[in-house]
Amino acid sequence: MNGAESLIRTLVDAGVDHCFANPGTSEMHLVQAIDGTTGMRPVLCLFEGVCSGAADGYGRMTGRPAATLLHLGAGFGNATANLHNARRAGSPIINLVGDHARHHVAFDAPLTSDIEGIARPFSAWVRTSRSAMGLARDGADAVTAAMTPHPVSTGQIATLAIPVDCAWGEGSGPVAVPQPQRPATVSGDRIEVVARQLDAKTLIMLDGSGLSAAGQMAAARVAAATGCQVMAVTFPARTEQGPGLPPLARLPYFPEQVIKTLAGVRRIVLAGAEAPVSFFAYPTTPSDLVPNDCDVLRLALLQEDVVGALEDLATAVGAPVHPPQLNAVQRPEGITGALDTRKAAAVIAATLPEQAIVAVDSGGGGAAAVPCQTAAPHTWLNLTGGAIGMGAPLAAGAALACPDRPVLALLGDGGAMYTNQAFWTQAREGLKVGTVIFSNRQYKILEHEYRRLGVNEVGGRAASLFDIGGPDIDWPALAGSMGVPGSRVDTAEGLAAAIERGFESDGPFLIEAMI
Repeated sequence: MNGAESLIRTLVDAGVDHCFANPGTSEMHLVQAIDGTTGMRPVLCLFEGVCSGAADGYGRMTGRPAATLLHLGAGFGNATANLHNARRAGSPIINLVGDHARHHVAFDAPLTSDIEGIARPFSAWVRTSRSAMGLARDGADAVTAAMTPHPVSTGQIATLAIPVDCAWGEGSGPVAVPQPQRPATVSGDRIEVVARQLDAKTLIMLDGSGLSAAGQMAAARVAAATGCQVMAVTFPARTEQGPGLPPLARLPYFPEQVIKTLAGVRRIVLAGAEAPVSFFAYPTTPSDLVPNDCDVLRLALLQEDVVGALEDLATAVGAPVHPPQLNAVQRPEGITGALDTRKAAAVIAATLPEQAIVAVDSGGGGAAAVPCQTAAPHTWLNLTGGAIGMGAPLAAGAALACPDRPVLALLGDGGAMYTNQAFWTQAREGLKVGTVIFSNRQYKILEHEYRRLGVNEVGGRAASLFDIGGPDIDWPALAGSMGVPGSRVDTAEGLAAAIERGFESDGPFLIEAMI
């Protein structure tokens, strides 16, 4: 058994059963090892950013790492934008990156690069294998690293560079991987400190497992007993939503909106969350958005048992067994006429399938979050790190993770062009993914940010950098060329009919919604 087979069998035995791959010459022994086992499903992606985005979606929905298989530093570099998002999401991922044979590095061949240097900003753990006999152990260590929770900015991505001679040389056979440790329990002393300070001027901010159904219910019980507020962070990786859960607001995006929202808050309790900061710097607003007269209390770190801490907090304050207010089923009705973002969001809520997974990238799709809260039980996956082009690959990975659940991707037309190769993978794998493109043929957020400079009129040359029309992208044709049936709609009635028709099919579909 060579090193490559020893590695792949180690990963399979540890439960790593999907590999999102764009391999090259230095990875052929790893491809052969995957071919020799039935325990790992290889998924070809035509761009490395699709590999990393799909692995992110898989990890968010299963809590287990998928592998990516990438070609040297150049291939890994193409994956880094969505690895940035995955790092901010805390998604477990194992990157397998082929490298030149150790004796070949000195010749500075054309694809020679510093893989570890590229990997470090996006990885919690980085290693280059040194021997074929040690490769399986390296793989076992990578699994352990990916399954070890870290603070939010560190993430759970493990990157293993594999010199090709370590793959072809004689290996050790598979190596056992220890069971991952449970999240640390929050101490009773910390619970009591927070419990004594909760009142109507307190805000509990939720992230991580605090946004599971159990976490939200516990936080709502605390709010019922103390009068405090509860909010989600602006861009949580995963949120359970729908009827039967408490109403849940989310912290706004722009800093002046956050400042207004937090006015009057005297204590912020962090339950898996971090204190709010501005997404970008602006000349007239602070970066730290915590009010000057506000204390910040830590209930639980992201990597700790957030749900357990919230439930213990509910007990400490004598909270009721059930929250007094839960979302009731209420779907929008009677939406007609020409599409705009508000109407498109309402139509999505009106047609959302039960137990759907919704993946949102840039564009207007985020507007559907509020009306969908009362539509149907579903899981909402957000853009976490701000690197657009995540939505379509994320949806593909989520569909592979949960093949019995419908998946809906809500994308802006600008962001969707970053990783449109994901449609090909969706078609090839027969994934039940619907995509709605919010098509305004602009980088609309950039025009908005430009006007925030105080510009009253956008000049022609500046406007050319925000305009993605001329030539106009034909989304149905583009998707159709990759095997995904597409349609274009410009009315609310047309969008509703297209979504319902799409989910009656067994494979992927795309709708260009003219906004």
